[in-house]
Amino acid sequence: MTTPPPPHPPQQPHGHQPQGQPPHGQQVMPVSGPQASTMQPPPGHGALLLTLQGNAFTTGLTPTVHIDGYPVPAAFGPNFYPLRPGRHHVHVHAQWMRQYGQADLPLEVHAGQTVPGFYAVPWHQFTTGSIGHERQSRKGVGALIAIIVATVAIICLCGLGSVLASA
Repeated sequence: MTTPPPPHPPQQPHGHQPQGQPPHGQQVMPVSGPQASTMQPPPGHGALLLTLQGNAFTTGLTPTVHIDGYPVPAAFGPNFYPLRPGRHHVHVHAQWMRQYGQADLPLEVHAGQTVPGFYAVPWHQFTTGSIGHERQSRKGVGALIAIIVATVAIICLCGLGSVLASA
């Protein structure tokens, strides 16, 4: 597995730091949980506030988040990711027996700006996830209901068949 690039450029000669950059070695780390929604980007940075909608009870698995191709820590609820200004690419998916719920969001981040993002895991693994800058609805509820109804119908028909066969 590759390691993500350092969050800041290397220190300049003679100890000089570029304007707005934290000292070399001081990392800007992502934050998850309720405190993430109140955070501000560090000087010279922007941020993505990505909310993973749902919870482990209704979804079963915490989605995997990649920013610019690198995996980042994620949890249900708000996740604060400090980013350098510029274009970024966010990819989110869930994994059970295979990857599902894939969704991608290109975004432009400016210094001092926090860009909101929302991801919703689908109800089943046969469709894509939903991602955008506003709250998202979960895809696949119709197919989930159809699967449950079909399963109950098959069980009822098997039970009815065994009752009729024994009569």
